[in-house]
Amino acid sequence: MDDKESLRVGAAVKRRRRALHLTLAVVASRSGLSVPFLSQVENERARPSMRSLQLVAEALETTAAELLASAESARTVDVVRAEEVLDDALEDEPGIRPAGVRPLVRGRHQLHAREFTGERDAGREFVHRNDELLYVADGSAEVEAEGRAYRLERGDTLFLSGGVRHRWRATEPGTRLLVVAVAEHIVAGDV
Repeated sequence: MDDKESLRVGAAVKRRRRALHLTLAVVASRSGLSVPFLSQVENERARPSMRSLQLVAEALETTAAELLASAESARTVDVVRAEEVLDDALEDEPGIRPAGVRPLVRGRHQLHAREFTGERDAGREFVHRNDELLYVADGSAEVEAEGRAYRLERGDTLFLSGGVRHRWRATEPGTRLLVVAVAEHIVAGDV
């Protein structure tokens, strides 16, 4: 594919593959491309050449032109208004969006951002493979990470590198915590 193209063709490939109920292994077998390469394409970590895209398209019973036509622009500017309700579900709880949790970014991207509001106690420990930043917009929260407790007040941030076990809870009513992270389907850093 031409480097001048600014299209996220991986999302189109993934949608088409899922619509046909095919696994990556089946598409790899049909196209002659490797499963790891196809996974990287679908997750926007690799850009296929036009020849590779044609092989993938044939495996998906479509054309490269149709995949490109349904690709998303890589350049996105999107305002999400405070009153807007996005339908995005949480990755670790598919189809569920608990009260007090608001996605701040529309769609699936490499960056995830959510706002947690209220007296939320996660009640369980989390560990993500990618980095995460917690920012207290209002109120205060307590975060337990790597055996230590951190008290965060309005305006404080806490950075957690991938692999750090943690849990958090709001410590006063009306707390708003922003969580920004690299998407779980993206492996950050060297592989």
